[in-house]
Amino acid sequence: MISELTKEPRAHASAEHREGPLARSIEQQTAKLPSDTWLWAAFGSIGVSLFFQMTGDERKANFVGHWAPTFLLLGLYNKLVKLLGSDGA
Repeated sequence: MISELTKEPRAHASAEHREGPLARSIEQQTAKLPSDTWLWAAFGSIGVSLFFQMTGDERKANFVGHWAPTFLLLGLYNKLVKLLGSDGA
């Protein structure tokens, strides 16, 4: 089990594990964005959520506040794709 974890990742994904054309297209377009775009989007959603909370609209505050983790996960995914490539190539 431990030896499996220490192995180097494969250079190329097998044919049955390759990305589809839609995922590849989205990854190519989002890779053009700087990585800090996702951080600013997360901070922006936190700020807008705080604004809604202060104005008393808790439903909107809760809705917009839940965007921050999504933006951070998209940023992490985008960074991994930039570093490792779409199919690990």
